[in-house]
Amino acid sequence: MKVIYSHSFYPVYTSDPAAAAGRIEAVMNALPADTELIDAEPATEAQIALAHTMGHIGFVRREGLYDIAALAAGGAIQAARLGLEAPTFGAIRPPGHHASGDSCWGFCYFNNMSVALLTLKDEGLIETATILDFDLHYGDGNVNILDHHSWVTICNPTSRTRDNYLEEVKTFIEAHPADMIGISAGFDHHLDDWGGLLYTQDYHDMGRMVINSARKNNGGCFAILEGGYNHDVIGQNAAALIEGLSP
Repeated sequence: MKVIYSHSFYPVYTSDPAAAAGRIEAVMNALPADTELIDAEPATEAQIALAHTMGHIGFVRREGLYDIAALAAGGAIQAARLGLEAPTFGAIRPPGHHASGDSCWGFCYFNNMSVALLTLKDEGLIETATILDFDLHYGDGNVNILDHHSWVTICNPTSRTRDNYLEEVKTFIEAHPADMIGISAGFDHHLDDWGGLLYTQDYHDMGRMVINSARKNNGGCFAILEGGYNHDVIGQNAAALIEGLSP
């Protein structure tokens, strides 16, 4: 599988847990041996502006985080483009699903998923999209930016037991075919992370649900990194998802 990354994602950019040293390294060190690495390229301001106001873009600039946030957004666009042909994973940061059009929180600055899907839609590459956000935390930014678009459907699973959670995901994916399935891949619901709910195998299984739906509907799929804070398990969880998504 192709994986979008950059060494620029390695340094600590803020004091928040999502920027703790070693997070991206933990993911990269666990990737399958046949992974093809692709350097991330920054999104243009025009692409970012599809999801964000100029006032918010200016705020991120003043915070000194524009370059790294634009690089993450650009990596998401690359993952989505490549995902039209084959499943692709974006090992990017900062994460994005808590960034709304004119505000942000939760270690996020630009909404990577929204920038990617809106770019593909703007270029006429997709007509419909589905988002599976299995991060522990509700992806309010994804919802705030995209939920009012009739061509996008979003799932933030809420079940509190493992079996019900996986069944909720399966039911949603099967019920919402689309040209593109985007995964906001937060791994903090893992048994050994903050959520304490899911097993590593579950990420593989959710990846398999997504690729099976994409194949059935002649669509694409991609995943981009969101949360996940236990460096001892985030790599194996990301690898499980990648293996599940692999054709």
